[in-house]
Amino acid sequence: MSDSADNNFVNELARLEKRLDELVVICSQLKDENRSLKERQDSLIADRATLLQKNEQVRARVEAMINRLKAMEQGT
Repeated sequence: MSDSADNNFVNELARLEKRLDELVVICSQLKDENRSLKERQDSLIADRATLLQKNEQVRARVEAMINRLKAMEQGT
């Protein structure tokens, strides 16, 4: 190989190495972001389940109050 070809090869190799380092950093950032998003999703799913349970409890209590009011209304 000539010196020019060697220089081109070395320059290209350095460019590829730099790009690879950038991709490793990006991959690490994406892994962190993905982990964070999964944790957030798990938290939101748990919150939703809690809200659905509370909603069901409130619905049952309101339904019971309505039934008591109807019973009182029919008793008079």
